[in-house]
Amino acid sequence: MEATVRKEYPRPQFQRNDWLNLNGEWNFQFDHQNAGEKEEWYKKTDLNQKIIVPFTYETKASGIHEETFCPYVWYQKSVTVPREFTGQRVILHFQGADYVTKVWVNGMFAGEHKGGYTAFSFDITNYINDEERENNLVVKIEDSLSEHQPRGKQRWIDKNFGCWYVQTTGIWQTVWLEFLHKTHIRDVKMTPDLDADSVEFEYKLVDVARQQNVTLKTAITFDGKPVTEFSLNADREQARMKVNLASEIHEWKVMHWSPQHPHLYDVEFTLYNGDEELDRVQSYFGMRKVSIQNGNVLLNNVPIYQKLLLDQGYWDESHLTPPSEEAIILDIEKTLEMGFNGVRKHMKVEDQRFLYWADKKGLLVWSEMAAAYAFSDDAVQNFTEEWLEVVRQQYNHPSIITWTPFNESWGVKNILTNEKQQKFTEGIYHLTKAIDSMRPVIVNDGWEHTVSDIITLHDYVEYGDEFLNRYQDKEKVVGNEIAFNKSKHAMAQGYEYKGQPIIISEYGGIAFTSEEGWGYGDQVKSENEFLDRYASITKAIMSLDYVCGFCYTQTTDVQQEVNGLLTEDRKPKVDLARINEINRR
Repeated sequence: MEATVRKEYPRPQFQRNDWLNLNGEWNFQFDHQNAGEKEEWYKKTDLNQKIIVPFTYETKASGIHEETFCPYVWYQKSVTVPREFTGQRVILHFQGADYVTKVWVNGMFAGEHKGGYTAFSFDITNYINDEERENNLVVKIEDSLSEHQPRGKQRWIDKNFGCWYVQTTGIWQTVWLEFLHKTHIRDVKMTPDLDADSVEFEYKLVDVARQQNVTLKTAITFDGKPVTEFSLNADREQARMKVNLASEIHEWKVMHWSPQHPHLYDVEFTLYNGDEELDRVQSYFGMRKVSIQNGNVLLNNVPIYQKLLLDQGYWDESHLTPPSEEAIILDIEKTLEMGFNGVRKHMKVEDQRFLYWADKKGLLVWSEMAAAYAFSDDAVQNFTEEWLEVVRQQYNHPSIITWTPFNESWGVKNILTNEKQQKFTEGIYHLTKAIDSMRPVIVNDGWEHTVSDIITLHDYVEYGDEFLNRYQDKEKVVGNEIAFNKSKHAMAQGYEYKGQPIIISEYGGIAFTSEEGWGYGDQVKSENEFLDRYASITKAIMSLDYVCGFCYTQTTDVQQEVNGLLTEDRKPKVDLARINEINRR
């Protein structure tokens, strides 16, 4: 196996040149009795196993492939800071580690983070040895089987069941070092205003007050051609600027982002102290608008019919971690090849490289949070803190057009009637809108909606005639007179339908009889039987004029769930061109 895997820059929408990839072989040790801190394992360099980061020990790709849950695991790696970065701030980044991460550098505690699905970092400058000497980097991950922490599709018993799979423990995305001047750019939030041909930048800067003459330059280009450039005095840690993009370099003045034309503007941020360059960041953004009008979702002020795939982002050899960038691209290209225009990323906060390629290739994305499965004060706090991090970290991606924090009453199982659980979902809705007023928010995807910008329904009825019989009267559906999916209803008690768009956001799930595992409904015996059933239900959904989109379950098989259009190793089960033909109708 290669010494380094997942070599690509892990954060392509905020990219610098000076970084060091720490993926590859690390030392590793299980700590079943939680003895490591007491015995000072954070000073060790001889943990008793090897692991390939960023793959968790449960996976084949890690080199360990042990599926038994262990609540405490340790990682160790010797790291040398290259001489050219002496005197710079040294930032240790984790793109994802589940669930509580503690870090020691040269035996000194550097910090901890809670949450399995968000990126985080530590400034480890004060713990690093000078002059190119080795540094002992030790990481402890603490996980649990608690239903009060956001888990997504990770099982909480010792075997797979239903649609819950082998747990993810430890580091599962890229680990890397970045080298920065003490005065640098922390973050830039980019908000397109399509109707005004403008984009707004909100900058967060670090340690600018100590400098005398700091300026921040923003240079925007399209297809290599300059669009506009401006500078501002960086005399405070937060600043904001809105700029018009209308330009004579092309006949349309402003280039919009859409699935058909995924135009992206490149932008470079450069921080100066006088003539001295302190920091330089490469990024990009897309000019697009998502809105709702007359029961339709509009993209760039035009109704868009969403044809989505439920995509859980699992691989046989690496589980939640994409095994390579090529694997990410393949999934997106197969989705588009089948005539879908987007994905609902289900119970997973996806790799930044996936979102980058979705931006580049024009794939619509619903970003969904991993669910907790109990309702308590701890669950509310754990979920809220992590979800708000997700929204902030993914905000700039034009491909994301919908936020989906809740699914099928998971973690709020009594939401139909329980006022506390209803208020929790309302709170998440409004907190999401406080950060992002642009995108629709779906509250409780599938059924029992409270406040929600879109009403989404999950129904695995097998054939079109039964579907049409159930859904022909819209008012009965949204008025809770029609039950579906074992007596579920569209709205929670105390909430009324207010003209929102309606999307069938789970259906299908067809499996073949030759496969071990399960799908939805009766299994089919042949490709023609599969396609007949797929056509029957899909055409029925598309025939309803009040439904403005669908999401088919699912892209690939996942462990015991064998209802993918592709196998877990991405082999098509049916002729993808025929799926495309049905979707085009």
